Amino acid sequence: MAGDAVTRFAPSPTGLLHLGHAYAALIAAREAGTGRFLLRIEDIDRDRCRTEYETAIFDDLAWLGLDWPRPVMRQSDRMPAYRAALIRLAPFCYPCRCRRGDIRAALSAPQEGALPAGPDGLIYPGTCRHRAMAGAGSGDVIRLDAARAFEALATDRIAFRDEVVLPGTDHDLSKEDFAARIGDVILSRRGMGTSYHLAVVLDDAAQGITKVTRGKDLFESTWIHVLLQRLLDLPTPLYHHHRLIRDDGGRRLAKRDDARAIRHYRDEGATPDDIRRLLDL
Repeated sequence: MAGDAVTRFAPSPTGLLHLGHAYAALIAAREAGTGRFLLRIEDIDRDRCRTEYETAIFDDLAWLGLDWPRPVMRQSDRMPAYRAALIRLAPFCYPCRCRRGDIRAALSAPQEGALPAGPDGLIYPGTCRHRAMAGAGSGDVIRLDAARAFEALATDRIAFRDEVVLPGTDHDLSKEDFAARIGDVILSRRGMGTSYHLAVVLDDAAQGITKVTRGKDLFESTWIHVLLQRLLDLPTPLYHHHRLIRDDGGRRLAKRDDARAIRHYRDEGATPDDIRRLLDL
């Protein structure tokens, strides 16, 4: 239920916002209630982010009737904070030189059938887990050693509170299930100096976010964020994993779906109330 929470909508300026973004932004604003709704620009992927898309984000959200404090937080301004956090997390990390093909090859033999996948794709088999951070090079990513992280916390389980109870999901996860379903995730990607998982945890804490509203497709990622919050002594907010907006074929909307872009509906003469009706809001 909405109250006086601090919520946020955090899009990446890599394309036009679509109906799924509109739903996520409106839900975040609604759940803030009498609290604060913040906008954050997640622009760590400098190769894909565009100024024109950021401008369109501001314009489309304002057209929907949303307002937020200025100036907004931009991840590209927060690299020192991400570097400092990586230094703190170094005892639980290792450098990894494996590429996607290496990971797929390691997982394919000798087993048959579907390869294990988690929120970041194929679950890493630990090939580089023996490497020390002192040997990290510019071509490496930095991974979190999940087993070491649980050991450092002296716990076998982590948990979080969710306002939406999703069928078949657990809000209390063991370290064994974490290893099997999520694995050693990347905390710093090549050429970025951070990752979505690390940046979102630090940014939510820096902005004082008390309720994170996000699509249920990110439920598994929340476990990663809770583990990082524990390691960095950061508060764990309340979570609200909402439904997804899908196309006529049942697929989750993506930025390539220009026909579902908010700008398309605006150009066709739709009103903000029309968008809310389309989204059952």
